Amino acid sequence: MEEQFPIIKVMDDQGNLVDESVENIDEKLVKQAYRHMLRIRLFDRKAISLQRQGRIGTYPPFEGQEASQVGSVMALGDHDWVFPTYRDHGATLTFGADMVRTFLYWNGRAEGCVPPEGKNIFPAAVPIATQVPHAVGAAWAEKRKGTDHVALCFFGDGATSEGDFHEGLNFASVFQTPTIFFNQNNRYAISVPVEKQMNSKTIAQKGLAYDIPSVRVDGNDVFAVYFETKKAVERARNGGGPTLIEAVTWRTGAHTTADDPTKYRPDGQGEDVVNPVERLEHFMKNNDFWDEAWVEQLKSELTEEVESAVEAMEQYSKPNPEDLFDHVYANTPEQLSEQKQSYLALLGRDS
Repeated sequence: MEEQFPIIKVMDDQGNLVDESVENIDEKLVKQAYRHMLRIRLFDRKAISLQRQGRIGTYPPFEGQEASQVGSVMALGDHDWVFPTYRDHGATLTFGADMVRTFLYWNGRAEGCVPPEGKNIFPAAVPIATQVPHAVGAAWAEKRKGTDHVALCFFGDGATSEGDFHEGLNFASVFQTPTIFFNQNNRYAISVPVEKQMNSKTIAQKGLAYDIPSVRVDGNDVFAVYFETKKAVERARNGGGPTLIEAVTWRTGAHTTADDPTKYRPDGQGEDVVNPVERLEHFMKNNDFWDEAWVEQLKSELTEEVESAVEAMEQYSKPNPEDLFDHVYANTPEQLSEQKQSYLALLGRDS
């Protein structure tokens, strides 16, 4: 199956173009991709720092997956849908999510789930694969309404072992919904390596059972991700139905800030992976797109944006733990009321 689904590359680790058949990669596209990737990397590193200082809660880093998240959503239109997992805030920020609200999400406030007006961004799915049927449903609704809007659904390798994944692909295949299933295969389902949580040699091959066009791309190559997602988006808009994309990437850090990857990763694993930001920098230098003054100015602007967002986030009051209980049911069941009373008593509070 690895022969049937070879990994598509546009540039190699040193930033050399290896696929001359791709569309013209102009300076505007390159700098747009670089800006987004640098922006979300600065956000990610700041979020880890905030968690270590106790200023936000447990946080799932995405460093190493910037090309997958940026390249995919750059292929979308403004009115399309994005269905993220808990690790795809880099994608949602690139698509137009508010950075302050994104920090608020990781600080426990409900405002973090609210997208900007006019942006179709689903709340981050923490349960594995539950967002897949939702994405298919949104795409089906758009098709029924007669629009050309598509839904891009993110999920990890572990999600492909869940029932929701297969139900979603089956429904999308039967009804030919405009859904792009975008898998970020970062080689681990939490602490379980991909070869131990599935016997399939690739994730792309799982689309065969549903007669869904499927491809594997180098998930650290922003151009490979962008152009293949763009093809899938155009096919979906024109009534061609769903596509499954497997982006083979690498999660540089821990699964979350509560995880210790040294417990399950062999020493040295991943050290040979050239991170996507560095690879794009190589490409820029190889093609005379690198401008040191522009890069330094960009870093300054983006750092200021991140710091300002943190400052704005910390102006909000602490999240109210009662929200966990009060906004689930229209009429709170007795058992949940008892749990609420018990929790508030633990906090030394009355209801």
